[in-house]
Amino acid sequence: MITDGEYKNLSIIFGVPTSTIKAIDLVESSGEGFDPKTGKIKIQFEPSWFKKLTRILIPNGVENQAKEWAAFNKAFAKNPAKAMEATSIGRMQVLGLHYKRLGFASVGAMWDFAKKSEKNQLWLGLKYIATDRRLLKAVKAKDWKTVAYLYNGANYWVKRYDLKLKNAELNFRKL
Repeated sequence: MITDGEYKNLSIIFGVPTSTIKAIDLVESSGEGFDPKTGKIKIQFEPSWFKKLTRILIPNGVENQAKEWAAFNKAFAKNPAKAMEATSIGRMQVLGLHYKRLGFASVGAMWDFAKKSEKNQLWLGLKYIATDRRLLKAVKAKDWKTVAYLYNGANYWVKRYDLKLKNAELNFRKL
């Protein structure tokens, strides 16, 4: 769980209002970075990325952590670093492939950082946003369509990410 003090600290670090950070966190994380059943960090193994990196296809089990971990473990047995690079982790589901962009010496170091706390996982997502000028500008302007598009891709509208972000930010601003 992330405390109000931690949200405020991250707001200062990244220059983004606390209400905005809370909204992004809520919509992107559904409020948890660790699987309540196992205590393991939440992951989304990305078979297409693993195939691009290794030419090996290993299917995953979207929305089921046990199946995601099984696919990840198969990939890890083949190539540990590429398996971690091809997996989105934690609250904000940041792809391991971005470890250098986020300032880590290795993908393993990024994973270790994320496994320590949900606050660290949120930091990864905010650092990802901060290292993309267009995305950071959209976040600061509360241009939720652009934020949703740049963070979730062209199909953001299917799950109405833009509207969820807008409504969440308005609710947090009222608190």
